[in-house]
This record gives sequence, structure tokens and C-alpha cells, in this order.
Amino acid sequence: MCGCVHSTQDQALHLEGEPNPPAAPTSTLAPKNMPKSISISKQLASIKALRKGSDLEKAIATVALVFRNSSDPDGRLGKATAKNLLQTQFKNFTEGQETKARYKDLLSELDEHTENKLDFEDFMVLLLSISIMSDLLQNIWSVKITQ
Repeated sequence: MCGCVHSTQDQALHLEGEPNPPAAPTSTLAPKNMPKSISISKQLASIKALRKGSDLEKAIATVALVFRNSSDPDGRLGKATAKNLLQTQFKNFTEGQETKARYKDLLSELDEHTENKLDFEDFMVLLLSISIMSDLLQNIWSVKITQ
């Protein structure tokens, strides 16, 4: 794909006074002695350029932050992490897709990904592909937008 490289300068936003910030936020299943991660909404609020950003800009920034918070130091997601994000952060789009051939093909492609890791571009393509085929998108299209 594009070979986009994850910035290591802003590897992790951390709490003030925290001596050793984590490279990525901890999960809710992490041991209690692990530092607490900063919520995505607080991370978004800390980005000055997004204070007057559009809904679309904030949506893409949210995806980028979720990806970065879950990626390894090289800015890539392992297959298991990508699948976990689909199940936990994208479940309304993936719900009901399990029996569809195209969805199975996408997950199969993920399993066969040669490097076993996804960069941000690969992850975005995966999210968009699932979004386009989802039942939820059909519900979104049917929402009344005028009075």
C-alpha cells in the first residue's frame, strides 16, 4: 500500500507527571498496576487543529487515534489486534456480516496478509470495505435528513 509510517514523536499522550507513559493504552483487562490510558475523547480535545474541525475530520482523527493507540511501536496492527478492534470498536458494522461471503473473504485476506500486520492504510481500507457491505449502512441511508 502507501507505506505510511507511524510517527514515533507523539507515540503516546500521557497523564501529566506520569514518569513512564505507556506506548499504547492499556485494555480494560490489563492488570491494575498498569498506567491508565487517556480516553479518545480527551486525546481528540488535545489536538488544537481539531477544535474547530468538522464532524468528518473528527471521525477520521478518531480512527487514527484508535489505530495508533492499538498499534505496535512501528505503527502496525497485528492480525489478532485488528480482529479484536473489529469486534470491540466496530461491532455495529460487523454484526450480521459473519455469514456473508464478502465478509468472510475480507477476514480471510486479513489472515493471509503476508506481513501479518496492517498499516494505517490497510486498516482504513478494511474498515471502509466492511462499512460499505454492512447492514448498518443501509439503516444509515434510510435515516430521514430533512423535515
